[in-house]
Amino acid sequence: MCGIAGVVTVSGTPESMRGSVLKMMDSIRHRGPDGEGIWLDPARPVALGHRRLAIIDPEHGKQPMTTEDGRYTIVFNGAIYNYLELRRELISRGHPLHSYSDTEVLLYAFHEWGERCVDRLLGMFAFAIWDRAEQRLFCARDRIGIKPFYYHFDGRKLSFASEIKALFADGSVKAESNSDGLQDYLTFQFCLDEKTLFKGVQKLEPGYLLNAWFEGDQLKVKSRKYWDLQFDIDESHDERYFVDNLAALIEDSVRMHLRSDVPLGAHLSGGLDSSAVVCLASRMLGGEQLKTFTGAFHEGPQFDETGHAKTVSAFAGTDYNEIYIPGNELADVLPKLMHFMDEPLAGPGVIPQYYVSRLAGEQVKVVLGGQGGDELFIGYARYMAAYLEKCLSGAINENAHQHRYAVSLESIIPNLPLLKTYQPMLQGLWREGLFSSADQRYFRLIDRSEGMSQLFNQGAFDKGYSPFESFQKIFNREGLHSLVNQMTYFDLKGSMPALLHVEDRTSMAASIESRVPLLDHRIVEFMARVPPNIKFAGGRMKHLFKESVRNIIPQQIFDRKDKMGFPTPLAAWTNGVARDFVRDTLLSDRARQRGLYNVEAVESALENQREFGRVVWGLLCLELWHRNFIDGDLPLNAR
Repeated sequence: MCGIAGVVTVSGTPESMRGSVLKMMDSIRHRGPDGEGIWLDPARPVALGHRRLAIIDPEHGKQPMTTEDGRYTIVFNGAIYNYLELRRELISRGHPLHSYSDTEVLLYAFHEWGERCVDRLLGMFAFAIWDRAEQRLFCARDRIGIKPFYYHFDGRKLSFASEIKALFADGSVKAESNSDGLQDYLTFQFCLDEKTLFKGVQKLEPGYLLNAWFEGDQLKVKSRKYWDLQFDIDESHDERYFVDNLAALIEDSVRMHLRSDVPLGAHLSGGLDSSAVVCLASRMLGGEQLKTFTGAFHEGPQFDETGHAKTVSAFAGTDYNEIYIPGNELADVLPKLMHFMDEPLAGPGVIPQYYVSRLAGEQVKVVLGGQGGDELFIGYARYMAAYLEKCLSGAINENAHQHRYAVSLESIIPNLPLLKTYQPMLQGLWREGLFSSADQRYFRLIDRSEGMSQLFNQGAFDKGYSPFESFQKIFNREGLHSLVNQMTYFDLKGSMPALLHVEDRTSMAASIESRVPLLDHRIVEFMARVPPNIKFAGGRMKHLFKESVRNIIPQQIFDRKDKMGFPTPLAAWTNGVARDFVRDTLLSDRARQRGLYNVEAVESALENQREFGRVVWGLLCLELWHRNFIDGDLPLNAR
């Protein structure tokens, strides 16, 4: 895990190139405390920079790294888990690999297979390779988007980095807000496609490549998709086959993710996903005790799952470590987190993730986690809510049998108690638009702009952009076959990169590497092939996954029906210990003078917060983001 940066331009001196990349690397030094390096092309204005967190072969993996013949130079952020297998194959093909570094393996994989090397990689990655012979920069991002890659191109200069702030440090682009990105944020609390919240800054999307090359005195840049999830449904096998094969894939993924030359641990929430990863990892480590890290809050039992985490720890024999997150530090921590995050994404779970990452960073350099389980294995209550409405429609209109992968109302009734605590969500969902199109209904389930839109002045945003239309292009992609595939595909393309963004930034802020074995692309592709009527049979949440890990986790965890993710007592804090901080931020003269906010509506929102509502959270993060990046305030404790 590291930080990368680079510049390719039509003109520039070696001194200016070095200076630019040094500034970029300094802004992301938290990503790589173990060393840094810069490489300059002697013939072209090209510079590559790297900050290193040494995980695999710490002695020999220094970057930027160049092939023996001097043709290719790489900067790489991530981990290639099948590097040992690839190394053997590359050596058999005559390549001079001298270390056990996955960076060297990746470099020579490109030497051997060119752009198609990405098809052979098992892991998380964002990298750039300069080809001196062809005068071309090749960049790639992993299939799921676990590792970040941002860039700015103005027609003459391409700058790229692991974090957006590095592009500002270089001076390539000024921090200005992007109206389309802001509308995405208000709707989803993340940006879709290549958009960011900044004008002129794009993200290389998951599963995409980018090439930059010179044509005379011009620089050309083009990106293209190399991977997307295909739902080629396997109708030839029964449920037992899918359970057994999923179990084998998960086991192999955890085994591969344990490859490390430094101390390793795991996040442990007490939920099904992280518990399965911890129990498998502990088995595979043999006599070595796995360290686990758990976070909780003192604000009530609904915010404290340490009892379940301790059950798993005792069952798996781990070295258990926990931290209780204090709300009275919000005024100091949240501005710092906005600096590390670059963009305010997802929900308040970023706060406990940051604290738990810091706790882990005191003892290990690599942590495993259970991220992705809800999206892959159908674990969100909103999936059940959407199917309940669809089943009601099918029963009323007597047309459920017309749909190949339909779920009947009778079959989901035994599983409806899952929605007991989500009745306010159902009331909101059914208030209008009942039984309208599937895209409209799921959009309503994930749209967070209700309660947010009235907080902003009319005319604050460009009306020519529609977040719903961007959503539709993903949700209604051909070949998805069923509602459950439409929902999970959108979440894989939309909310999952946002959650991984949080995972990357909180772990990197603590200078540790976070690994997510459930998001092995082999597992993702396998789940896409499972018939919808098997993976969401009768509305049974995470049914296949639960069956695949039934024999490796405690029965108490297998039987849980009360898991809520990582709820944060934000309303209690913002009405209590952090009340003054929140009000001083959102009702300040500075916020009023922005011209964005409807101040009366903001005051009302502060007085009428729901326990797990995100309105105040979204607004608070947006104002702190403006202060940090648009206004140029850098939190003192993030310097």
